[in-house]
This record gives sequence, C-alpha cells and structure tokens, in this order.
Amino acid sequence: MNSQAMKSFEHLEGLSEAIFKRLYQQPATALAVFRRMLPNLAKTFVMAMLFNPDPVPVSSLEAFVRPDQNRLKEEAFGKLRQLYIVTERQGTFALDATFKVELRKALTGGGSPGSFGLPCDTEDKNRVDISFLDRYAAEQWESILHFMVGNETQSSQRPSEGVVRLLLHGKLMEQNRASGTVITQLGFSFLLQEVNSQVWTLLLLYLDMAEQLRMDPVDILHFLFLLGSLELGQDYDMKSLTPTQKGMLEDLRDYGIVYQRKSSSRRFYPTRLATGLTSEIRSLRSPAATLANATPGNDENGFLIIETNYHSPLQIAVLNLFARLISRFPNLVTARITRESIRQAIGKGITAEQIIDYMTANAHPQLRKNSPVLPPTVVDQIRLWQIEGERMKVTSGYLFKEFATNAEFNAVCKYADDIGVLVWIDKNKGMLFVSKHEQIADYIRKRAQSNR
Repeated sequence: MNSQAMKSFEHLEGLSEAIFKRLYQQPATALAVFRRMLPNLAKTFVMAMLFNPDPVPVSSLEAFVRPDQNRLKEEAFGKLRQLYIVTERQGTFALDATFKVELRKALTGGGSPGSFGLPCDTEDKNRVDISFLDRYAAEQWESILHFMVGNETQSSQRPSEGVVRLLLHGKLMEQNRASGTVITQLGFSFLLQEVNSQVWTLLLLYLDMAEQLRMDPVDILHFLFLLGSLELGQDYDMKSLTPTQKGMLEDLRDYGIVYQRKSSSRRFYPTRLATGLTSEIRSLRSPAATLANATPGNDENGFLIIETNYHSPLQIAVLNLFARLISRFPNLVTARITRESIRQAIGKGITAEQIIDYMTANAHPQLRKNSPVLPPTVVDQIRLWQIEGERMKVTSGYLFKEFATNAEFNAVCKYADDIGVLVWIDKNKGMLFVSKHEQIADYIRKRAQSNR
C-alpha cells in the first residue's frame, strides 16, 4: 500500500474500541479494514486465524517471519491490537469474534441482502454509463479545487454552501474581510495531495461535523466503506440504506462521490471517487486531472515533464503554487522552478517532499521511463532550498519519562526502536520521544502486569 493510502486512514486508528466493535458488525467494513488498514504481514496473520476454530499460538504466527524481520512482526502485532482485531491470552492470539464472522462472510459471499449494496431490480430509463459518471465526478471535484485556488471563473459551477462550510470547518479555507473566502496554508498542502487522500480528508472532516450534529459516526463510516465495495456503473437501490445514509447522499453528490439524477430518485450510482475509497487504485491521476480517460491500473495519464503541455486551468493554478510561469500558449505552458518559487511555496505551508511527490506522480509517460523519474539534481536542489530556511524541525509525537527503573526504560526504548516509532532519546534524563503512543502504552502496561 502506498504511503498516501496509509495516511488517509491514520485518523481512523484513534477511534475507540466501542466504535471499532460496532464497525465490525458489517462485512463490507470488516473487509475494508482488512484491505486498507493492515500491513501485509498483519493480513497474513489474520488469514492464518480466520478459519481456525481455536486460538493460534503466537509462536505459530512468528514462524511466518524471518528472525531478522522483528520490526515488521512487532508492527503487525501492534496494528492488530490497536484496531482491536485480536485478543491475546496466555501466549495465543484469537480474532475478535464479530470481525472473524463478518470477514468470513465478505470473503465467502455470505451476509444479508444489501451487505454490499442492493442493485436495482428495475431498469433505469435514464441510465448513465461509466464515461458520464467519470465526467460528472471530475466536474464536481474540480469545482471544489477551482474554488480553493480562486479560479472560479474557469470552473463550471460554484461548490454548494455545504462544501464551503466543510472547507471552512477544516481550516482549508478561511473568511477574509477584504478578499472573502481564501485558501489557507493547510489548504495549499491539501491541493498537492493525491486525490484519494483529498477525498478521505474531506470525508473525515464531514465525519467530524456530523458528530457535532449528533449523527451516528458508525453509520456514516459503514456507508463510506460500503461505497468502496460497490461496482462502478451499477445503479443501487436506496431502500437498504438507513435514514442517516440517505441524508448523506445529498452531500456526497456535491463531492462527486455519488450520482443521482434528482434528489427524489430511489437509485444512486457510485462514481470512481466512491469505488476508490477502499482501493489502492487512484481515482484521479492528480488533483488537477480529469476522470474522462481514467482506467483502473492505467498510469499513462500523467502530464508533467517540467516543461509540459497543460490544458486545464486548474493544472496551471496548481503548478503556479511552486513554479514561476514563463509563457503560456493555447496548448503549452512553460514554467521554471526557482529558489524563490520554492521558498514561496514553503512559506504557504507546502513542503519540498509534497512538491517532489506531486511532480513524480504526475510526470509525463516519457519522463516516467527514467529511473528515478525526476533528475536527482532537481530533487536535491528542491530539498536544499527548503533546508536553507529551516532552523528547527517540528515533529508531532509523545514524550515518555519518569520510568520506575533503568531496565524498564531500556526495554521500552528497544521496543520503540524495533517497531519504528522512536524519534529521540535522552538516556541521562530517562526520557524518550515517539511518533505514536498506543503500542508503547500497551507494551508498558503488559510489562507491568507480567512483573507483578
């Protein structure tokens, strides 16, 4: 799984045990968590336990791992614990009973009607095809991005008020007395994300707002995971949806995630933005790309060759975030990446790595025949221009201190290093700083219990 895909789901990892237990009551959700939130080794462990009626000894699972891959093993075990997928007792692991039943249903075709959507049993007189859905999704999504970069005159329509409220709520945009609604530093960073990550960012903001409105977050997540399992081009009946999920359709139409001919229609179509929610296939080639020519698994839709043939005003607006435009013709735009243009982008909250990732993901097919895709000198120079202005690097994380003994401190440090979350250590003061705390806290608690 790519790093953007993993980052899209990091926000979900902090949900409570009670919410996860309810989420696992639907096969589509259990399958989505298995596919998108688990590293490959953890998936192997799950499959080893899925059809086993008895708890599996930890030693049996460790047999899947080479002795020199201890970090991967601890990461897999930690993720399974963090998502409440397993219970651990007397040296054995067992899958959560509900998760086990629902994942088996998902993999063997079980479950009740509507578990993976309820296809309409009548013909749609106004049926639409995949090409139409792709164009619709592109128009709806790009209208949001056009609005964010202040490029509304080039967009087919202005986003709905609900979309604007969501952007303001997420601090991707803010109200300015002089200029109206303007993009923020966080918004600039959002623009350079891969599109599936953008979609999940907005949906998680929607989830946050929905909780304030006392909508059931589990009901919302069930529907989002369900959408990711639906078939592109198939129309689905609304009668299997809950009232909350039916209400969500209006908002999801605004994002281009679903299509309905009119709000009173009893059927809806998922677009590629929906079916990509739990897939590793990118819905769009870039924040500025069009869905019209998108094909699952097709990576030949790139457009960037440093000097490149742009056609979309949105693509030009995104490029202008970190490059200085030199000339523009009907079918050609040339731009130059300079120290000043990179420093201006960094001042807006965009990082060198985001710029590099964006250029790599959207490189022209001819350029992508190279390995590496971008010239190393270009990549190194962009990073150096960022470093010039850095005096301090900020890393989010958690500080652990005041350990009972040096032995406990050393053991925790080793464990944190093994699972790849150790950021900083001060042995003299007995303190360590980690990027994630859940697995560390769990390890300290289990260690204390075993020493009693």
